[in-house]
Amino acid sequence: MPDTGYLIAAVATAVAVTWALRALPFAALAPLRSSPLVAYLNTAMPVGVMVILAVYTLRSFNPHVPDRAWPTALALAFTVAVHLWRRNVLLSILGGTAVHVALASTLFVH
Repeated sequence: MPDTGYLIAAVATAVAVTWALRALPFAALAPLRSSPLVAYLNTAMPVGVMVILAVYTLRSFNPHVPDRAWPTALALAFTVAVHLWRRNVLLSILGGTAVHVALASTLFVH
């Protein structure tokens, strides 16, 4: 069994490293808050994320396999409708993902 001092030092080291790793992103982001690059990314990234998700989802889309095509088509239509209605990227992504998962999972229940 290791010495008590060794165990205390190991736990203290783990605590210090964990705290430092959790505090580091906040310390690194503080000077970036006023950056014009970050302001641009804040406006451009949501659209980029939605495009990447749409391309990823539609890469294996095959309209000749209806059991696989209809959940994707309905989820895509739902995502576009929610986004046009609310103009909220997070709501659109989460809602479309939830609809796709719910519809696609019904394929495997039968």
